[in-house]
Amino acid sequence: MSPFPCNRKGITLVESMIAVLLLTVGLLGLLSMQPSAWRMTARTDYLGRAAMILNRELTARELAIMNPCNAVSTDPVNQTVFSSGQGASQSGDIAFTVVTTTTSVATNVWRVTVRVSWPPLNNTGIAESIVVTRQEPFRLGCI
Repeated sequence: MSPFPCNRKGITLVESMIAVLLLTVGLLGLLSMQPSAWRMTARTDYLGRAAMILNRELTARELAIMNPCNAVSTDPVNQTVFSSGQGASQSGDIAFTVVTTTTSVATNVWRVTVRVSWPPLNNTGIAESIVVTRQEPFRLGCI
């Protein structure tokens, strides 16, 4: 019998080093995904804000056209809109370019197309169209 009792219940130095190595590899894998996660988060933030502006512009144009008292202009409208809805840039605000095009489809029928982009990050942006007709119940403000 050996004078030193054999204790096989502990963790050896080699096992500890392997555990640290595996943990390091896992953490480096997670950290390498962080920049792409931030980019994706920023992209979805821009898309969400652009979708809100696009919806607001389409709704405003639709309501204006539906009222028979309003004249319909087919000239394209280019404007800069800030996501805060304020007239000037606020802290953390994003400037979006909104291009609204109205074309006549038939008598008292128009197609409104709105494109929202946020240059220089995305010059294409998102776009949506809607077909609008005159609606007599929406007559408001006529004399």
